[in-house]
Amino acid sequence: MKSLLKYLKNYKLECAIAPAFKMLEALFELFVPLVMTGIIDDGIKKMNKTVVYKNGLILVALGLIGLTCSLIAQFFAAKAAIGFSKGVRKDLFAKIMSFSHENVDKQGASSLITRMTNDINSVQNGVNMVLRLLLRSPFIVFGAMIMAFTINVKAAIIFTVIIPALFVIVIYITFSTIPRYKNIQKKLDSLTLHVRENLSGARVIRAFDAADDEEADFAKDNDDFLRMNKVTAGISAVLNPATLILVNLALMVVIWQGGNFVFEGVLTSGLVVALINYMSQILIELVKLTNLFVTINKALASASRISATLEVGETLSDDGKLNALDCKDSSEVLSFDNVSFSYPDASGESLEDVSFKVTKGQTVGIIGGTGSGKTTLSHLLMRFYDATEGEVKLFGNPIKDYSLSSVRKSVSYVPQKAQLFSGTVRENLLLGASGADDDKLWEALRLAEAKEIVENKENKLDYVLTEAGANLSGGQRQRLTIARALAEDNSVLILDDSSSALDYATDARLRANLRSLKDKLTVFIISQRVISIKDADMIIVLDDGKAVGIGTHNALLSNCEVYKEIVASQSKKEESAV
Repeated sequence: MKSLLKYLKNYKLECAIAPAFKMLEALFELFVPLVMTGIIDDGIKKMNKTVVYKNGLILVALGLIGLTCSLIAQFFAAKAAIGFSKGVRKDLFAKIMSFSHENVDKQGASSLITRMTNDINSVQNGVNMVLRLLLRSPFIVFGAMIMAFTINVKAAIIFTVIIPALFVIVIYITFSTIPRYKNIQKKLDSLTLHVRENLSGARVIRAFDAADDEEADFAKDNDDFLRMNKVTAGISAVLNPATLILVNLALMVVIWQGGNFVFEGVLTSGLVVALINYMSQILIELVKLTNLFVTINKALASASRISATLEVGETLSDDGKLNALDCKDSSEVLSFDNVSFSYPDASGESLEDVSFKVTKGQTVGIIGGTGSGKTTLSHLLMRFYDATEGEVKLFGNPIKDYSLSSVRKSVSYVPQKAQLFSGTVRENLLLGASGADDDKLWEALRLAEAKEIVENKENKLDYVLTEAGANLSGGQRQRLTIARALAEDNSVLILDDSSSALDYATDARLRANLRSLKDKLTVFIISQRVISIKDADMIIVLDDGKAVGIGTHNALLSNCEVYKEIVASQSKKEESAV
């Protein structure tokens, strides 16, 4: 939590005003029993209505002043807490967006979502409650005890016994529940992951008629989550009854001893009522304090998770000083020099000793079986990861010499999974080309064979896509993601198996359109279809992470056994096209 306190630095005034007004409210509250004493002893017992009315007005005034102080305190506490959570949320989102693929893999997408939502809300609530109650409740507890001593020392001794006992219970239960709340948040991560996977894979689950199995798995996780909450809540729930039992026992002693004092003439009835009121105030504030500690425990557990995410070290250094956009006219676009790569915690290498060079304007096909390293190669080119061994050069310079931002801005990338976002077609196309006009967007759509799709939609470029583009077919989504990449107008385009949902005719027209840009565009086509890469200037054949063949289609047919096997394994339709 300490590392997050910096987000309150812009709310120092609010953090001072909120507890100050709560303390002021508490101060006025401590005078209420004394006013009541005056009503009983000087008003009711002496049948003096003037005293009753006068003190009654004082009580109303104290109540109104206390209400005003409370509203002011709550306003500023809420302002500070919301501003605090806004700052944390902003930096946490920025941190997550800066994560490399390795960071996301380690943290887990579902866990990051939980930290952005549930954990931040928990910490916000904790800050709000601390500003309002952390000083007020102890102030009233000890203030009421002091006021009791001013009334009668013997009666007040009870207060000195009960308060330390209660604090021992609170502290013991607090330290017992903190680790449990952390485990609850981890289990919530698991539940979020389960829901996320089931929502994204709903069609697959239904296709395999596995809904009942998934419901059973979710029910098990949900039951575990419920059990953990019950155990922790059970421990926390001991606080209130334990507090009530101790304080009510003390209250009984105060009433019994106070009655004796009245009988002996040591105290008046009004003063005994004041002692009872002070004990009641202590009871109420200790209940608030125990609930506050429960809230703080939850907030601390969430804060530690947020802090851990904010403190995650970057797995990719961004120390490059060169701007890739200034070097994109280089005749040498890309080179791999004995490049090897293995994913973190992987048992083997995904790429092993791969070397090749690509010059400006070339179309490069990359083909291989599942798990051969095709997508890994594109990830190294985009610098989502760094090579374990060897060197990757972009535009003639080591890729690490460029800033990460300039690498991503100089290379257009279309991933395997067509990812669109809720919003209009225009907003999706402008994701990487914010300055593009409508003519440029329509040209990108034409090149991607997506112009007809948009023309037939209501509002055309302003047609609204639902979440992940669910109101489009798979092929339509793929073409729009290709159009989005082309709208960037970069000199390098990577198509990572991004035409798999296209029919052969559309795929052929798309490739013909890309060939028309040969003078200004270097294209990498990653595919498992021979038909998609057979016309490439250079084809790289990968097998188990190794480049087992590099050359043209005809050359590979004569000297690369793996490539010949791939061609032979294609469907009759593809073979005839080849």
